[in-house]
Amino acid sequence: MGTENALTPEQILGAAEDVLRRFGPAKATVVDVARALGVSHGSVYRHFPSKAALREAVTRRWLDRAHDDLAAVAAGPGPAPERLHRWLATLFAAKRLKAHEDPEMFATYMALVGELSSAVEAHVATLVAQIASIVEDGIRRGEFRDAPAGPVARAVFQATAHFHDPAHAAEWAHEQADADFEALWSLLLNGLRAH
Repeated sequence: MGTENALTPEQILGAAEDVLRRFGPAKATVVDVARALGVSHGSVYRHFPSKAALREAVTRRWLDRAHDDLAAVAAGPGPAPERLHRWLATLFAAKRLKAHEDPEMFATYMALVGELSSAVEAHVATLVAQIASIVEDGIRRGEFRDAPAGPVARAVFQATAHFHDPAHAAEWAHEQADADFEALWSLLLNGLRAH
């Protein structure tokens, strides 16, 4: 009983990730998560009122892991063009690492993300806001041409989708992927620069 009272949402989310990795999203249950923790399923339900709520929390946690590293790049020092390039490269590297280091878990999360559009929308909004902050800084410094930062940021995010949208994950391991990324970056930078 002491274990059940000391149970935290983070412990549950960690166990849920392990269960999802083992069983996949179709077969993983709250009972499996509770069993992995050595507690009753009621203990899990005290923190997450439903299986759907637990799955959404796991998905949000997974998506949000990228935010901190990217926020540090966005707020970091240096010229805006260098920061934007580093931000996009960091996003691409993180997605590629997840897809190829743990393909089963990546597939599991992609299934969950497909079910939870609100989590994905919030994730994308955060990422676009980070790009917008770099673009605004670049405009202030005269490094980027004057344009509305929000639409520009959204266009940059959409234009680079090939390098972060999971639909393209199979192509990220191709020998040409890095060169393709750099070619797209050069094109974007030419469009963004103040002339």
